[in-house]
Amino acid sequence: MAGLVDFEDEEQVASFLENMKVECHYQCYKEKDPEGCFRLVDFLEGIQKNFDEAAKVLKFNCEDYQHSDSCYKLGAYYATGKGGLTPNLKTAYDCFLKACEKPGKKSINACHNVGLLIQDGRISDNEPDLARARDYYTKACEGSYAPSCFNLSAMYLQGSPSVPRDMGLALKYSLKACDLGHIWACANASRMYKLGDGVNKDDTKAEALKNRAQQLHKEQQKSVHPVTFGV
Repeated sequence: MAGLVDFEDEEQVASFLENMKVECHYQCYKEKDPEGCFRLVDFLEGIQKNFDEAAKVLKFNCEDYQHSDSCYKLGAYYATGKGGLTPNLKTAYDCFLKACEKPGKKSINACHNVGLLIQDGRISDNEPDLARARDYYTKACEGSYAPSCFNLSAMYLQGSPSVPRDMGLALKYSLKACDLGHIWACANASRMYKLGDGVNKDDTKAEALKNRAQQLHKEQQKSVHPVTFGV
């Protein structure tokens, strides 16, 4: 798009936005560029607030081009019923699984969501599969996704027939989640050191982890933002 746009001129802005939409549409459907399709989604969501149309583009980009981030976002749409889609956790799971298995900016988040849905059991007639959930959490944790590391620590802390209790692993994943900024992981690790629960009792480490949790809590309170879905 040649020339500078005067964003105080409504006609110039309207023309600029229309050209942007046409360009993204052309890249998506004519040039068959998955990134162009995803830019079109950004335009439809951010500028036009047309989530129904965005859902159609996401579906096309995920199913036809296997675009990882589009599959992730489409999963969020199905999970919440966004864009006029009927809420369907099984379909959301399929979308997250595609995103998890193919590299993308949100693939690690997608692996975590797969783990959540498997652990929850609602996609398999209320029959949780903790061993499979653990595997997806492990993949996400290895990608430094704090909530997955925390969920792993909780699974090993509680124990189950398919994921036996292992205090060493519980501490390992609590510490990793804590390092990544997860408040409750710091608190859990602090408690383990304080009580000597599965680890040598160490008041110094317990206090340091407690302080870390308190500091994270203060930082979180300073930067509270409204929750948004499908971002």
